[in-house]
Amino acid sequence: MTDGRAWAASWVSALDALELDVAWVESALRAAHLPPADEVARLAAWVPPADLGPLPADLVVRATALLDRQTHAARATVEAITRSRRHVAALDALRPHRGDVAVYVDTQA
Repeated sequence: MTDGRAWAASWVSALDALELDVAWVESALRAAHLPPADEVARLAAWVPPADLGPLPADLVVRATALLDRQTHAARATVEAITRSRRHVAALDALRPHRGDVAVYVDTQA
């Protein structure tokens, strides 16, 4: 394989891997379930390849579309986390008071 084709193939491989990760996050968001901690750790530990060089011109459209999907998935993840925290706060507010907290009941009504 010539250097030019190897360079392009390396970029295609990197974009393929990123696309699989984005698809996995999108799927998890659609299913509204928490991913396993080891999978989250793997995604969070991702380090971009350092030896790819500049993006080949014929992959710019694909890379831009992938970046858009990543941005959308990141926003959706933040929104899901925010909703989850609000739900947890609402549930905490509905829990019975602990025994060490004074509770007064008006029996004169």
